[in-house]
Amino acid sequence: MNFGDFLDNTSCSGGGARIVAFNNNSSMPGGAIGEARFLTQSLSSKPMFNSPGLSLALQTSMEGQGEIARNNEMSNAGGRRSRDEEPDSRSGSDNMDGASGDDQDAADKPPRKKRYHRHTPQQIQELESLFKECPHPDEKQRLELSKRLSLEIRQVKFWFQNRRTQMKTQLERHENSILRQENDKLRAENLSIREAMRNPMCTNCGGPSVIGEVSLEEQHIRIENARLKDELDRVCALAGKFLGRPMPNSTLELGVGGNGFAVIPSDYGIPSSLPMPEMPVNPVEKSMYLELALAAMDELVKMAQSDEPLWIRGLDGGREMLNQEEYLRASSPCIGMKPNGFITEASREIGMVIINSLALVETLMDSNKWAEMFPCLIARASTTQVISSGVGGTRNGALQLMNAALQVLSPLVPVREVNFLRFCKQHAEGVWAVVDVSIDNIREAHAFPSCQRLPSGCLVQDMPNGYSKVTWVEHIEYDEGVVHQLYRPLVSSGMGFGAQRWVATLQRQCECLAILMSFPVPSRDHSSAITAGGRRSMLKLAQRMTNNFCAGVCASSVHKWNKLQTENVDEDVQVMTRKSIDDPGEPPGIVLSAATSVWLPVSPQRLFDFFRDEQLRSEWDILSNGGPMQEMAHIAKGQDHGNCVSLLRANAVNSKQSSMLILQETCIDRAGSVVVYAPVDIPAMHVVMNGGDSAYVALLPSGFAIVPDGAGSDTGDRVSGSLLTVAFQILVNSLPTVESVETVNNLITCTLQKIKAALQCES
Repeated sequence: MNFGDFLDNTSCSGGGARIVAFNNNSSMPGGAIGEARFLTQSLSSKPMFNSPGLSLALQTSMEGQGEIARNNEMSNAGGRRSRDEEPDSRSGSDNMDGASGDDQDAADKPPRKKRYHRHTPQQIQELESLFKECPHPDEKQRLELSKRLSLEIRQVKFWFQNRRTQMKTQLERHENSILRQENDKLRAENLSIREAMRNPMCTNCGGPSVIGEVSLEEQHIRIENARLKDELDRVCALAGKFLGRPMPNSTLELGVGGNGFAVIPSDYGIPSSLPMPEMPVNPVEKSMYLELALAAMDELVKMAQSDEPLWIRGLDGGREMLNQEEYLRASSPCIGMKPNGFITEASREIGMVIINSLALVETLMDSNKWAEMFPCLIARASTTQVISSGVGGTRNGALQLMNAALQVLSPLVPVREVNFLRFCKQHAEGVWAVVDVSIDNIREAHAFPSCQRLPSGCLVQDMPNGYSKVTWVEHIEYDEGVVHQLYRPLVSSGMGFGAQRWVATLQRQCECLAILMSFPVPSRDHSSAITAGGRRSMLKLAQRMTNNFCAGVCASSVHKWNKLQTENVDEDVQVMTRKSIDDPGEPPGIVLSAATSVWLPVSPQRLFDFFRDEQLRSEWDILSNGGPMQEMAHIAKGQDHGNCVSLLRANAVNSKQSSMLILQETCIDRAGSVVVYAPVDIPAMHVVMNGGDSAYVALLPSGFAIVPDGAGSDTGDRVSGSLLTVAFQILVNSLPTVESVETVNNLITCTLQKIKAALQCES
């Protein structure tokens, strides 16, 4: 569930409102026709993963005739291949050393014992790294690699042959296992259908049915059975082409349910946009993605479930820190070595969230819902390619390529652009995991990224009370040099992009959704003018206002901003312009944005309370006309009174100002807080408060973002405090001039001076 879907499709009040987003359970397709269609869909979407427990390893043993047939085919091939043509029978990391495969007569020389050469871990790491980039190296690459690793060229050649064979064999075994399970399931259902046909029952009264009464139904079953068998043959043929060998087809007879209709799986309790279709992927590239996703999932689960010595706490018993030595000893990195100059940021957080596992998984796998669930953390997100949409209409086994821009609300911290794989897997009933891992090392990138995402994500487990236990892991390597000195303690501690911020934001957003979907909606309206539809419109307008504020602070690609370089502006003040788009909610002209960040020796809670106090508004806001403001409407968005949307009115000095109101949204959690506001016209707000379309209300947001400074305790002469970001957006009629830039710069400078004076921290 996201705010956009909720505000479009549900009412904030009204009889019979239900919190369906957190308690619905999805059901698998039922009935024989449902299982038959489930099989054909599953065969068309690979890779598929359906292991019952937390084990992530591919099945390495095969049962049945498929493995025996392959062994017989190899033993009867006839003749003996030379050593140069035959890959080593051992694993891709162990190669045989000795004479080359010349034709020798066993009668001339006694057979000598074969000697095996085991590669060193450094050699294996180099070979694996090249294999991810080029599974089929040419002669020149093999020669260069053999010199660098002190190996013979034939050893390098054999290693790559064995590695390719190993990858193909693992994929074949895994998919054969899935197909065999589906065949067994259909066979069992077919037997039950045959048994039901022998003893037909009347669907109306439940008593025995006369044989002649089911002849028409039986005819429909046979027609549907023939159609499904043809579809199964077609899918098996396609699977055979992918695997490079004929796929054995089942001879069982398929059937459908007694009513002739398949059971449609229920939704996850939240509205969902249409899923992107699966896109064709090169088989070698698909195998590499699959291998990377499985390795990343394995590492995520280990990091989520392990405690000491992998995770250790500081001397003060505070946040957890990753033991890098133990991490490198226990697992090999999924995406290669850390680039020079990069540092590691790792964090873990566990929390209870008022959402069920299916709803959360659906939110994470939909890029639009994901971005709306974390509005101040994600500047932009998109799904670039769907490799697998999952099995049987669920997200189990879903694998997709995604792109995202992650942000801290400050112009001093660049936006993190990441390209990554997102893989979802169900480990047990009510237990899901979603993992992300960067793919820049296995795809040709135009520029080297400033950060790469090591296996990160969350493990979600349903709780009996409708909540979910979420264990979130964030693991990133990044270039610290691009971050301003002021924000380095915050970012390196994991509080900027780390797990604590993800979980805190998730808890706040889910609590907000639960409250807005309850009845009645908590509010402190000072008049009865605002309607239930008006609350919806106000919330949508506030959401757009906050999103535009975040985009202006971080210069994200949501809007096309142009940075200005001027001499009359402070070094830490970022000034940007953009042309207003042709949209009813955009004021015509050029938008000028200015933002800066400062450190204040004040706690984040005290700073937040200062900004949201209407009685103290005149101490920093020029829109207050020198006096306190009055709250006209209040819509709660959480248990904390600081999470709300308000409508404020200032004392009017003249007739022009009497037609102005202030729309404000405030949000706070353990990771930080924001206060965003914008002036709006009274006639336009009357339309919104009566349930009108809020998209036609033009606004330019300003506000504050507050986060802890990351110091944690006294450090020398500096005490722990807050990092405050101040941002304003104003409208200019034409291209910005020196005067307009100075105006917005002076507005920021004057506001900061008033804030410091009011909080008595001018020095």
